Amino acid sequence: MNITHVRLLTLPVSDQDAAKDFYAGKLGFEVVTDGDAGPIRWLQLAPKGAATNVVLADHLPGLAPGSVQGLMLETTGLDADCAELRRAGVDVDGPQDLPWGRQATFTDPDGNGIVLAER
Repeated sequence: MNITHVRLLTLPVSDQDAAKDFYAGKLGFEVVTDGDAGPIRWLQLAPKGAATNVVLADHLPGLAPGSVQGLMLETTGLDADCAELRRAGVDVDGPQDLPWGRQATFTDPDGNGIVLAER
C-alpha cells in the first residue's frame, strides 16, 4: 500500500453558508474551493497548510447533518483557541487534562462533534 494521508473528509451539513461561516469565520479554515460541480455546490475548506481538506456537503443521501462525531483538530495553543472560540460565541467544553493529552470539545452549527487537541 502507498497511502500517504487522508485527502478529504466529508461533513454533512444542512446549510453550507452557515457551515462556511463557522469553519472559515470561527475556526479560521481557508476556503479551497467554493463553486458548482454539476448540480451541486462543492465547498471545500482546510486549516492553513493542512494536507486534509473538509468538504461541507448538503447533498449526500444517507449522511445526516450532525452525524459526524469525534473530528479531531490539533492545535498548538489550546487555551488561546478555546478563549477565541468562546469570544466568537461557540460553547466549548474544556480544556481538560486527560491521560493522553489536553483537549476541548464543541459542535458545529449542525451538531457535528469536534475535538480540539493539544499534544
